[in-house]
Amino acid sequence: MTSRRVFLKSGAMAMVTVGFAPSFLARTAAAAGTRKKLFISVFQRGAVDGLNMVVPFGEADYYRARPSIAIARPGGSDGAIDLNGFFGLHPRMASFKPLWDRGELAIVHACGSHDTTRSHFDAQDYMESATPGVKSTKDGWLNRYLQVRHERAGESEDPPLHDSPLQAVALTKTMPRALQGVAPALAVGNTDDFNVSDMGAKASFEEIYAAAKDKTLHGTAGETFDAMRTLNQKTKGTYRPANGAVYPRSPFGQALQEIARLAKADVGLEIAFAESTQWDHHVNEGAATGQIANRLDDFSRGVAALAQDLGERMADTVILTMSEFGRAVAENGSRGTDHGHGNAMFVIGGGVKGREVYGKWPGLALDQRYEGRDLAVTTDFRDVFSEVVVKHLGADRSVAARVFPGYTTPRFPGVIA
Repeated sequence: MTSRRVFLKSGAMAMVTVGFAPSFLARTAAAAGTRKKLFISVFQRGAVDGLNMVVPFGEADYYRARPSIAIARPGGSDGAIDLNGFFGLHPRMASFKPLWDRGELAIVHACGSHDTTRSHFDAQDYMESATPGVKSTKDGWLNRYLQVRHERAGESEDPPLHDSPLQAVALTKTMPRALQGVAPALAVGNTDDFNVSDMGAKASFEEIYAAAKDKTLHGTAGETFDAMRTLNQKTKGTYRPANGAVYPRSPFGQALQEIARLAKADVGLEIAFAESTQWDHHVNEGAATGQIANRLDDFSRGVAALAQDLGERMADTVILTMSEFGRAVAENGSRGTDHGHGNAMFVIGGGVKGREVYGKWPGLALDQRYEGRDLAVTTDFRDVFSEVVVKHLGADRSVAARVFPGYTTPRFPGVIA
């Protein structure tokens, strides 16, 4: 076993971090019916233009800086969707307005990292490791949460809590940085990848287990495949979203649908991860129409469908969206936007204190911009992450200090009740 990982292939590749015996998979599958808090992390990879996503239409400098790509003020068919008289949603994000009106959607603006990098790779790494400026961090923040949670639960439970990869699932082709680490996690394209009915694939899996020198794996193949069959039984067949929810047919929309399917299967899911891509709009970004409009339409319809599909489960769920950094305030010569700094996050859930834009607004005048060009960061993204860990997932502040090393005094925005 290379690096103590097992690679399972059935249509797509699922990667399971192996710090557990495979029998824990069976225990988790057998523990159906236990409702837990669910946290869903959605990463907008590529640095979404937060100023055209959550539009500061009450800021005159926004319009001065963007003569061709600014979103018009509310009132017309292509105008921003008014939220509070100063901020509005992009017009293609109408599916978020009911969430806002019900108080289930909040926004944290001018949020991000205080690190100065404008590298996609570094900024994503810093956000997913939650250690800005530190490249040597080995594990992701969500994996560290799972590690600490399992340690503390194991001390108090009799019998001790057993780890399971079904607690944390990424609907991605590879394991996201946020979930990398020694705690069990799984990355898989869709729930059909749990299907081991194909005998050729099944045989190859069993050969891997039979040949394993790792004693935690050897001899447990039968139990593992029994668990996988159990999970397959819970997720097989055509999935029909509830409450009239309609997901986009895009990869992002289908990934969110798979998260809903897993959540409803009651297999112990606590952490889910999905990603939306293609947000790096240096050229011809567009405004009410065009590239960003199309991406925001897919993004918002997908997230709104997930919330609608989960229905009453949203009372125990928080969906948090993020992106590595924002875009420059001024449009460039190609009618796009270059890499920036501060950005906007969405927080959605039944326990969210919604209908509010959180964070101190720094302004967009030249002398108010970060380095004279970008939206300044007034809320550290770790403040939002920490509030999710403590107020939604139920950890105490000592746990949060271990999840976010070097950041021991977070200031919660107050977005979660």
